[in-house]
Amino acid sequence: MNYAEESLRLHGEWQGKIEVISRVPVKSKEDLSLAYTPGVAQPCLEIQKDYDKSFSLTRRHNLVAVITDGTAVLGLGDIGPEAGMPVMEGKCALFKAFGDVDAFPLCVRSKDVDEIVRTVYLISGSFGGINLEDIAAPRCFEIERKLKELCDIPVFHDDQHGTAVVVGAALINALRVVGKDIGEAKVVINGAGSAGIAIGRHLMNLGVKHLKMVDRFGILCEGEKMNPAQEDMAKITNPEKFSGKLADAMKGADVFVGVSAPHIVSQDMIRSMADKPIVFPMANPVPEIEPEEALAAGAAVVGTGRSDHPNQINNVLCFPGLFRGALDVRAKDINEEMKQAASHALADLVSPEELNEEYILPMAFDQRVGPAVAAAVAKAARDSGVARL
Repeated sequence: MNYAEESLRLHGEWQGKIEVISRVPVKSKEDLSLAYTPGVAQPCLEIQKDYDKSFSLTRRHNLVAVITDGTAVLGLGDIGPEAGMPVMEGKCALFKAFGDVDAFPLCVRSKDVDEIVRTVYLISGSFGGINLEDIAAPRCFEIERKLKELCDIPVFHDDQHGTAVVVGAALINALRVVGKDIGEAKVVINGAGSAGIAIGRHLMNLGVKHLKMVDRFGILCEGEKMNPAQEDMAKITNPEKFSGKLADAMKGADVFVGVSAPHIVSQDMIRSMADKPIVFPMANPVPEIEPEEALAAGAAVVGTGRSDHPNQINNVLCFPGLFRGALDVRAKDINEEMKQAASHALADLVSPEELNEEYILPMAFDQRVGPAVAAAVAKAARDSGVARL
């Protein structure tokens, strides 16, 4: 199938992937008086007296805003907010299908950090959570940080943290396959943008101690000129202050994670890694190295972002269940404890008997995924004190 042509044809037929459907009947005078005026005045007054009732007396408790500025849409780059709408609608459809979360796309026509933050904050009272999507780095870091400070509902940039959660789960199980300890594994991440930096932080929270970050200029090293987010990572990674290019970083490494560019990893680079290397080339649609080439060069476990290869590392394994769990306990935040819980829940869905080099993650359509992630996230929210239920 030519997915581009068929998808374009279907989008013309669908004319949108989501719609609003009323949850209440409006077929009589009594229905109208209860759902709208005069009866609706009473819940309005109750919310005026008690803000928390905005969750229990409206759909806010299950509603997430999916927000983009259109500056980093898929691999297409800065194509504008309106051009990002098909992706945001798709994300909303996945929220409903995999987590029974109602989501609404909002495409903001601005690249100004404070303007975007102000816009999202002003409408946040209509939602139970905020999912930031396809916003370019380094702007995305500041937008998320400022919104988390202002809002009393979870704010989550999926390109960062959703990716990190699923990579974390994949790494936990890949290390089990090859018999290596997470605290001893030497990890290289190529790509020091939003996803790469979030993956690095998350893997360190999961127990990785030996990490090198690489961008197109080489290994991140403290003291060099970088953006603020990269400077922060340089302070906590690469303690030996090792310099060089990607090929230098990969020598002796146990794990390669790529969130960068197509075909920039050679078979010789894979051969230079430690015994039984784990390789996650996730550039999409064309990975840093083709899986069959990595395996031929000696990779023990390979995972990509594609559905046509084993071990697809796909954000849909994370965000629907994660938001489901956060909404269920009316969490004020999505914190590190909740993200770690999500990674472990995903990894644990693959039993020891099932675990092998071609099956380190559950499939996207495994119906256990959403509930398992939601339960683990809800428990972590309660245990860490950010739950309100």
